[in-house]
Amino acid sequence: MNLGSIIENKSFEKRIALTPEIAKKYISLGFKVSLPNGYGVHLGFNDEDYKSLGVQFLDNEKDIIKNTEIIIQLGLPEDEKLSLLNENQTLVGSLNVFSNKAKLDDLKKKKINCFSLELLPRITRAQSMDILSSQANLAGYKAVIEAFQAYEKAIPMMMTAAGTIPAAKVLVVGAGVAGLQAIATAKRMGAVVFATDVRMASKEQVESLGGKFLTVEGAENLETEGGYAKEASEDFKKKQEELLSETLKKIDIIICTALIPGKKAPKIIKEEMFKNLQKGSIIYDLAAIQGGNTVFTEVNKIVEKNGVKILGEANILNKLPVSASNLYSKNVFNFILNLYDKEKKKLNINLDDEIIEKTLIK
Repeated sequence: MNLGSIIENKSFEKRIALTPEIAKKYISLGFKVSLPNGYGVHLGFNDEDYKSLGVQFLDNEKDIIKNTEIIIQLGLPEDEKLSLLNENQTLVGSLNVFSNKAKLDDLKKKKINCFSLELLPRITRAQSMDILSSQANLAGYKAVIEAFQAYEKAIPMMMTAAGTIPAAKVLVVGAGVAGLQAIATAKRMGAVVFATDVRMASKEQVESLGGKFLTVEGAENLETEGGYAKEASEDFKKKQEELLSETLKKIDIIICTALIPGKKAPKIIKEEMFKNLQKGSIIYDLAAIQGGNTVFTEVNKIVEKNGVKILGEANILNKLPVSASNLYSKNVFNFILNLYDKEKKKLNINLDDEIIEKTLIK
């Protein structure tokens, strides 16, 4: 089978879906792999790195799209490239189903198989394919690094002859994969860490990392069967606001990671709460691209309100593109491996398989 990938829009996405290490694995399975010239050069992966493994390079991306049975990407390609896809071709990536519904519906009508990996079920067998977890881990880590860099004081407690510098106090909003990695990173760097989440199950995980969990009454009812957070009731939101407002008086840095799949990010840090934050405090909002967890978050801007800086980037993983690409390409390979019939050397779209059934756009 022919498998390929084309260059992402680099103004937004620096990651790639196919590293040399993983290209070698596809070829060992019997795939013929095609890429456009300069595919991974911006990450230090020269064309020769791929060619030495047996990858074919083409000048024209149109030829790759037209002659490839499986195309693997980060996001949905641009309209001009989508129009070149043919019946029975397979597109695999993080296709952002909720934002791209109309485009994906059109591809479905053309009988193109679209698999969106952010829809993977949270089951043990799918862990090696879980792009959300692998990328969120890196995002949580990098958000802490970026926030600490913007903070103009020391992070760990320091005892000196001139006096003691207290440890910075960090609040992590949302204790999913990104939040837990943020807690672990901040703790390792010497901060005192607090965390809040609507899922009571997160309490044990937070505490195991050395964080202090802020318990809001009713939290145990706000988790979906798949392990994601669901939208809170108005009563819960009010209780959470009261707890946060009091906690913010002693917080130096806030890492926001709270997201609800398919919906705008919940507004957790309200305008009136900024009165409780100390001047010089930092908020890093990982939910910026979905509207942000604060009322003032703006994508790709540093906003200052009452002496507090709010940072929100469209794609923080562009600052860790090599690590992120390595993990993403492994996730996709494991997904293709589950989809591929080695004996018949073709894809087996078996809808009795929960992984395939959940990720296929129907």
